[in-house]
Amino acid sequence: VMADRPWNILVLCTGNSARSILAEALFNALGGGRVRAFSAGSRPAGKVNPLALELLEAQGLDTAGLRSKNWDEFAALGAPQLDLVVTVCGSAANEACPAWPGNFLRAHWGVDDPAAAEMAKAGSDDDRHAAFMKAYALLAERILTFLSLSFETMDRAELQRHLDEIGRAGAAAAVPQGLTFADDD
Repeated sequence: VMADRPWNILVLCTGNSARSILAEALFNALGGGRVRAFSAGSRPAGKVNPLALELLEAQGLDTAGLRSKNWDEFAALGAPQLDLVVTVCGSAANEACPAWPGNFLRAHWGVDDPAAAEMAKAGSDDDRHAAFMKAYALLAERILTFLSLSFETMDRAELQRHLDEIGRAGAAAAVPQGLTFADDD
């Protein structure tokens, strides 16, 4: 991995409308120029979930340029050279991944799909907001843990161990105090 440029991180999910979008925005906001994150889906929804955008904006994160896209974009000629691919949904890790050029690290940081709470229309706005906040909090915790590492200089095997640990940790993360949507009281 080249230390003379930011690490390119691709966050993969199925729909690329919620979890992977949250992770892309968090990596780019918290990475301090050390990482450049992208997201994509195996079967992209074609639009970003409005609750994901609402939560990111409420947290002061940049949402410009966030879009739901197919992972084929990252297999195309001229796509960024990837250093790390992170899957964030339960099914993405079991799906057939395309042949990515290059020798990059992989991590699976599964997160319950907050859009599933969205689709279960029986859920109240509070339930839907809570599902998105829980996903956001878990992703933020994992991303901050990753960013606390000297990943640029770390031995690959050691870094892979850390990536696996991060994926196992924090599954029961509580939503931090003060994490709200703009319209919550």
